[in-house]
Amino acid sequence: MRDPVALLLTDRPDRSAQIAAALEPAVDCHVLGMDEAWTESTPLAGIIADVDIVRSEAKQTVRKLRELAVPGDAPLVLLMRNRSARSFADAKSVGADVCLAARTAPHVVAETFLAQTHPRRELIDLTITRAIGRAGRALTTLLDAARMDQSLDVDAFEMGVDPILTAVADGGLVRWLDIVWNFDDATYQHCMLVAGLAAALALHVGFSASDRLHLVRSALIHDIGKAKIPLEILNKPGRLDENEMRIMRTHAALGHELLVKATGFDAETLDVVLHHHEMLDGSGYPDGLKGDAISDRVRLITICDIYAALIERRPYRAPMGHEEALRVLRGMGNKLDLDLLAAFEQAIVKR
Repeated sequence: MRDPVALLLTDRPDRSAQIAAALEPAVDCHVLGMDEAWTESTPLAGIIADVDIVRSEAKQTVRKLRELAVPGDAPLVLLMRNRSARSFADAKSVGADVCLAARTAPHVVAETFLAQTHPRRELIDLTITRAIGRAGRALTTLLDAARMDQSLDVDAFEMGVDPILTAVADGGLVRWLDIVWNFDDATYQHCMLVAGLAAALALHVGFSASDRLHLVRSALIHDIGKAKIPLEILNKPGRLDENEMRIMRTHAALGHELLVKATGFDAETLDVVLHHHEMLDGSGYPDGLKGDAISDRVRLITICDIYAALIERRPYRAPMGHEEALRVLRGMGNKLDLDLLAAFEQAIVKR
């Protein structure tokens, strides 16, 4: 079932787009004109009515929409065209929970609505939760398709990338990590952690919008090959033995093969998926690349990947703290790009 949506009933399409845009980071918003019928089965988070409530047609439409929602579960925010006694009487008759002036700024309308639908949640937490939901659905769809040897929907996956950058930019890395840690699936959690870290790094370094998207896309999909690893190895509650580790290490090449077959993924993303376990001293896998043969994007994702693995909860060890994880990274010496590691440290300090 889809997440509940905000329903914006309006007879002013010029204003509706602005209100919908203000709501979009936190909740899906469906704009409904007065001449349209609501036929969706999607549950309603609440209703915003930007209509002239003294008109009988408007009152009738609002009442019908309220009947579609569970009483008390879908608050009604009404934008008032005037503040006459009749208008307030009509607002009360349709069950308005909050009345605002029609000229109220769109972001205030959005904040008021969300305060009604999620009274104990901050706007930024709703934004991050929604971003995680969108990115997570995109990632899960891709992983499931890979496991079942189905075609990969590249366009659907792309829709999950930009919300990560928005959430980390607005809410900070700590909030992102805290929410992602609540998920149980190890591969899902790891990819989402790496994507959040990559977003924080890209924002700190000042990458262009295009480069930020490319980096986060690569981070989110870097472990797609794990979809082809046997579950008894992937979900083993203890350390892997030598043979199991050999199988696990095939995930980079398997992921690269999946994306090549899917088409639509840029060469840099393919490079990250194949080489994110390469080390500058040549000790990595699968190709034993070293030095300049390893691209900057791969070097960045490798740092994010290792840090995420160290701070994750594992059945056989407790998660490392921030400083301890950084000491491990620094201790890897010439295996990692130390300049990029320094930038990474600065990025997550500002988290």
